[in-house]
Amino acid sequence: MTLCDDVKLKQELKDSESKQIILATYAMAAEALDIKTLTSLIFALSINISLNAKEIKMGKADWDTGYFQAEVYKKALEKMGYKVTGPTVMKPQVFYVAAAAGDMDLWVNGWFGNHDSYVKEAMGKVKPVGYVAKSGGLQGYLIDKKTADKFNIKSVMDIKNHAKEFDANGDGKADMVACHPGWGCEKIISRHFEELGLGEFINPIKADYSAAMADIISRYKNGKSILFYTWTPNWTVGTLKLGKDIVWIEAPFSETKVVSVPNATKAKLNLGFGVNDIRPAANVDFLKANPKIEKFLKKASIPLSDIAAQNLKMNKGEKSEKAIKKHAEQWIKENQSTFDSWIK
Repeated sequence: MTLCDDVKLKQELKDSESKQIILATYAMAAEALDIKTLTSLIFALSINISLNAKEIKMGKADWDTGYFQAEVYKKALEKMGYKVTGPTVMKPQVFYVAAAAGDMDLWVNGWFGNHDSYVKEAMGKVKPVGYVAKSGGLQGYLIDKKTADKFNIKSVMDIKNHAKEFDANGDGKADMVACHPGWGCEKIISRHFEELGLGEFINPIKADYSAAMADIISRYKNGKSILFYTWTPNWTVGTLKLGKDIVWIEAPFSETKVVSVPNATKAKLNLGFGVNDIRPAANVDFLKANPKIEKFLKKASIPLSDIAAQNLKMNKGEKSEKAIKKHAEQWIKENQSTFDSWIK
């Protein structure tokens, strides 16, 4: 895709169907281009978006543990009288670029700081607002407790001497479920590999995360050693119990600090990832034009325990779009006074 090709598409933006085609083009471009190139490309289009306060273009993350939050917020916006288009499933870098251009208005699946660089690259066009769950995103690498205890593995660096225990394909390297391409954590893991030299003894698996984790769980049930990245809240730590089945291990990354972590190989360790805030993010001009929505986003939040409980339901099979809508409706009913206070 060349810049000339995209400039030709500018003429088609008045048509709503064409806007969806453009959005799909962003997604395809994101697979091949770095985020700065993609951002520059979109600003070159000079897309003019109507800030219609009664219609909201909403995105949601392409990880299913964020679907519930998106549905709850969507229902709140609809209760406030807005028509919500979507939420459209998007990779993070695609959302922030589209939001910067005005093709998307908001989502509630921001992970800050994983997504700090995306906001910076949006050049002041997108900002986080409010908190879905403050300090809600703990993330890092885990292994099965049995292997950790057997070989005294405390850190990801210790995997080097025991890579064969985690080698599923016979290439001599430990296989580790990493992040789906385009997620903020993928950038951080890549920096770990560069700084710590993890590529010498670890093979990062970047396939569909849910499918890869299903394979990890199967391996664990068959008595195999496992190594993977995850975050909380997440169904993975509901299926594999922290402290019993799996434990956090250290990743001595220079940009993160030693912290106290329960269910880890050490009482205090450097996870290699900062604790993230789960936050809505929105187009700045959209927020200025719709202060009522900004006020709502600043007031709303969902307890981490409730998000984790819903994620566990999904892991037990209740993961259809219909089921997630039902979960959201049930949560709202059980927390009606809180929900109503958001939209006053």
